[in-house]
Amino acid sequence: MTAGNRIRNRGQQERTGIWWWCGQVLSWLVLFIVLALIAIMIVVPKLGGATAFTVLTGSMRPHLPPGTLVVVKPIDPEQLRIGDVATYQLESGEPEVVTHRVSAIGASLGRGAQFIFRGDANNTDDEPVQPEQIRGKLWYSVPYLGYVNSALSIQQRTWLTWIAAGGLIAYSLVMLAGAWHDHRREKASCRSTHR
Repeated sequence: MTAGNRIRNRGQQERTGIWWWCGQVLSWLVLFIVLALIAIMIVVPKLGGATAFTVLTGSMRPHLPPGTLVVVKPIDPEQLRIGDVATYQLESGEPEVVTHRVSAIGASLGRGAQFIFRGDANNTDDEPVQPEQIRGKLWYSVPYLGYVNSALSIQQRTWLTWIAAGGLIAYSLVMLAGAWHDHRREKASCRSTHR
């Protein structure tokens, strides 16, 4: 066995050993998790015209415990039905919101339609809600991801998206350069063994 063949065999063993495979699986798993989190928290809501909120209280237990990320899609309030989970503003035009289940739909004199909400774990209904207070209907929810959503500002989420995209591009370039380098080394090794 020539020195070139020994070096090539050692390189192949390094790339097929248990630690090499563990490293590959771990790196792809981490990459997949980061991409999935970015997609769930940022990309899918933005593409769907939705907004992500974090459940802060236990009023919607057991289905939406504290720390759950809820993604709410805008909806015409007339399409809401009893049993739907929706997010509404506590005060019209104010940023503070609540995500509860529609327990009744009615009308009041001179004010038009009104929605009555109640948290699944609450014993009493919320104050009546006007259609203009409704931000949207629950599209999907992910347990525990709300903690991450609350910890990151909008600017930090944007940076995280750009960093992940840059990381993917860099990782692809490194893999491409590694494959190109291995191919050139293999060609050089083949040439030296044929001489």
